[in-house]
Amino acid sequence: MTNPILLTGFAPFDGEAVNPSWEAVLRLAGEDIDGHRVAIVQLPVSFGDTLRLLRQAIAEVRPGLVLCVGQAGGRSRISLERVAINLQDARIPDNAGAQPIDAAVEPDGPAAYFSSLPLKAMLRELTDAGIPAEISHSAGTYVCNHVFYGLMHLLRDEPAMRGGFLHVPYVPEQAVRHPGAPSLALEYVVQAVRVALRAALATRVDLRISGGSEC
Repeated sequence: MTNPILLTGFAPFDGEAVNPSWEAVLRLAGEDIDGHRVAIVQLPVSFGDTLRLLRQAIAEVRPGLVLCVGQAGGRSRISLERVAINLQDARIPDNAGAQPIDAAVEPDGPAAYFSSLPLKAMLRELTDAGIPAEISHSAGTYVCNHVFYGLMHLLRDEPAMRGGFLHVPYVPEQAVRHPGAPSLALEYVVQAVRVALRAALATRVDLRISGGSEC
């Protein structure tokens, strides 16, 4: 039996009624993707609880691949996150009222970790599918980065598991609350996660192409 996939999404936060990361993940629960069953877990937007729940889910599911999904309001594309940094610097309090400033995720951890997923292959497949996507070099310093860093810190002792993080834009119902903000229909977000997973499962050695054009 092939190892399952673990997908995580977040609860709503900052006054939002929904979080598209969880809505997309929820629609993939139990799906078979190229022979790998999808298990899911919702993470709270809380610095204090997320990593404990993530560790618990990994211990229970024993996945071969972990993809954490989060909301990045204001972005117009699916963002494949490349770098997690050892920093918590919250612009707003989390859902439990915590607001760490200039704090480490892991006091004894390295400055950063890189995703272990084939981001360039994933980007190509998303682009070929007509889904707006990009490789991002910053997952921010809020709970999403906290989870991304915590995941990669955990997986350093799990060589058989690969993991990474993907950010999604607002969905249209949220854009009403944020005039002018870009959004992406939930059906495309679900498709994007599915396409990204298939590319990750099929690719062990990433493409040797440029991942960006910035200075």
